[in-house]
Amino acid sequence: MLYALDLSLDSEEGFASVKAGLTSPLAKFVIWALLSALLYHLVAGIRHLIMDTGIGETLEGGKLGSKIVIAVSVVVIVLAGVWIW
Repeated sequence: MLYALDLSLDSEEGFASVKAGLTSPLAKFVIWALLSALLYHLVAGIRHLIMDTGIGETLEGGKLGSKIVIAVSVVVIVLAGVWIW
């Protein structure tokens, strides 16, 4: 991605080639997959920050928290897919 950024900022032809390359379905899928992993990690990290305050530290709270993380992650990942595609 850093190479693509450098190429796109180098010239107008470079920008056009990067734009053409990122519109392919394979590139969109790879970007969506990487973004999905980052979004899940973000949501799970927020859960752990909440647990650091003492909320959801029991076994039942942990199970509920994990279900909430999965549900929120699915919604955010679907929204990211809509945004990318």
